[in-house]
Amino acid sequence: MNTDRARAVQQFPHVSRETWERLDIFAAQLAKWQKTINLISQKTLGEIWTRHIADSLQLLDLVPDSARVFVDLGSGGGFPGLVLAAAFADRLAAEFHLIESDQRKSAFLREAARAMGVRVQVHNTRIEAALENWPHGADVVSARALAPLSELISLAAPLLKAGTVGLFPKGQDIESELTQATRYWTISATIMPSRTEERAGILVVSGLSAR
Repeated sequence: MNTDRARAVQQFPHVSRETWERLDIFAAQLAKWQKTINLISQKTLGEIWTRHIADSLQLLDLVPDSARVFVDLGSGGGFPGLVLAAAFADRLAAEFHLIESDQRKSAFLREAARAMGVRVQVHNTRIEAALENWPHGADVVSARALAPLSELISLAAPLLKAGTVGLFPKGQDIESELTQATRYWTISATIMPSRTEERAGILVVSGLSAR
């Protein structure tokens, strides 16, 4: 077994065998498409399981039990949206929307989802345009490595102001980014420690209003 994959599996013993099989297909698709599209940093390709997949899987513990509709912003290489969709593939009521403005990355997301046997809707458009009159509702909105937190909060605001839970993995500057964002927004949020990076954290947003 791939050593990097084995470390990820060890971190998440509650993740099903079927999910890991879907993620094997995902990893193979990503490696294939990475040859022509920059989906992840080339230097992290050998650590895709621990640097990217495990980093996405850790959000599972923060998803509300009642969550049904998921919206992932700037899905890019499928993190965390397509990884979470793989984990929820057996939950028939789960509905995943991946928003990605880049046409080639959107094509990757559709093909990877098809190969994995995972149901997702890929919206090839800008986030602002997609969320301006969002018709699907949302229980969870996520984004990873997309933008500074103040910008990310502004992008996700149409959903967060309506009560959607935000799950945003951030790096070691998470507290200073949150301080900056609170200049413009009143944010109800908790910072959870990252399981995959010692100084990183996950911002869990439960409420938002403009200042």
